Amino acid sequence: MEKRIITSPNAPAPIGPYSQAVLANGTLYCSGQIAINPATGELVQENIQAETKQVMANIKAVLNEADMDFGHIVKTSIFLSDMALFSEVNEVYATYFSSDFPARETVAVKTLPKNVNVEISVIAVK
Repeated sequence: MEKRIITSPNAPAPIGPYSQAVLANGTLYCSGQIAINPATGELVQENIQAETKQVMANIKAVLNEADMDFGHIVKTSIFLSDMALFSEVNEVYATYFSSDFPARETVAVKTLPKNVNVEISVIAVK
């Protein structure tokens, strides 16, 4: 198996024993991203739209490091602190895809790292 660890300086550094992403046999498995601004290390939480945009920017940075973009994503997992946030998160999320949408699940969970409102992980294929 061909396996390579992907690390982008333009996405937050892992806060535990994991990698930002692992590229294995042409498939990129990205760890969940939360709304940490990599330049400041601070959470972006003015509102759920800004939080979601930062999450997507972090995902984009990891994808770019693997020479991929949102068109390569085949699966996303969205974790929310409250399903009442779904429509606002979905509105921002939808702007990153135009067709051939990835498979996806969205679930509400009791708590997320650093008490954020949204975390998103993706799987992309070259």
